[in-house]
Amino acid sequence: MGEGARFSSVTQVREGLASVGYLADDGLAGVVYLADRLGKPVLVEGPAGTGKTELAKSVARLTGARLIRLQCYEGLDESKALYEWNYKKQLLRIQVEQGAGWEEIEEDIFSEPFLLSRPLLEAIRATEPVVLLIDEVDRVEIETEALLLEILSDYQVSIPELGTVVANQIPLVFLTSNNTRELSEALKRRCLFLHLDYPSVERERAIVLAKVPDITEQLADQVARIVRSLRSLDLKKHPSISETLDWARTLVLLGIQSVDEATARSTLHLLLKYRSDIDTAAKELSVATSEASASVSAAASSR
Repeated sequence: MGEGARFSSVTQVREGLASVGYLADDGLAGVVYLADRLGKPVLVEGPAGTGKTELAKSVARLTGARLIRLQCYEGLDESKALYEWNYKKQLLRIQVEQGAGWEEIEEDIFSEPFLLSRPLLEAIRATEPVVLLIDEVDRVEIETEALLLEILSDYQVSIPELGTVVANQIPLVFLTSNNTRELSEALKRRCLFLHLDYPSVERERAIVLAKVPDITEQLADQVARIVRSLRSLDLKKHPSISETLDWARTLVLLGIQSVDEATARSTLHLLLKYRSDIDTAAKELSVATSEASASVSAAASSR
C-alpha cells in the first residue's frame, strides 16, 4: 500500500466491512477505497435509515480509527463546529493580570490553553487515525457550508489569532445527507459521491440474517419481502433498515416462525411511526403477507 493508505484493494474494503457487520457491494467498497487513496471526502446521500451513518461508524471500527462526529442542525455555527475561545477562562486571566499591558494580556488569552476545539478542528489536529462524520449536512444553512470548504479542500483551518492549523494526518471524511435540500456545487466538487437507497430484498434478507441471531432463513425472507412491500406504499416515513432489524428481533423474541396478517398487524408499530402510515399499511397487509409467504414457499420448493 502507498504511504498512509488504509486499504490495498476494493475486495479488502468489502470483506473488511463484512467482518464488522456492514454488508457492502463492490460499488460502495470502491468509493471508500478511492476516498482513502485520493484523500477525498465522501458525500453519502439517500433516504433516512439506509445505513449512511453506520457506514462511517463501520469504517472507523474496521480501521481502528477514532470516530469524531459533527451532528449538523439548523443554526450550527463556527463556535460549535470549528472552535471557540473559553471566554470565562479569559476573563479570569484578565482579572488576575490587572496592571499588565493589553498586548501582553491579549497574547496570553488568545493562546492554546484558552482554545476550545470543536469536532472539525479536533479532527484536523488529531495525531491518531480519525474518521470524521459530518452527519446530516443538509440540515445546515448554505452559509454554514463555507466552514467546511477550507477543511475539505486542504485539510487545514485558519485561526486568526494563531495562524493556520494544518492536519497532522488526513482523516477519512464522510458527509451524510437525507437530501432535504440541494447542497452547494462547491461542496459537491470536493467530494466523491455515493447514493445509498433501500436495499434489495436479497440484500436486506442477508442483513437480517447477519444481524439477528437465531432467525431462520424463512423468517428473514418474509421480513425482507413484507418490508419491501410497505416501502412501495405512499407513507410519510418508510421503514428504515434499523426498524427492519428491530421488527425481526421482536419476531424471534416472540417465537414467531412465520409472519401472518395478524402477527404483522400487531407488530406494525415497530416498523412505522405515524398513525396515518399504520392505517395505510394495515389495509395492504393481507396482500403483503400472502405474497411474502408464497414467494418463500416457491423459493423453498426450487431448492
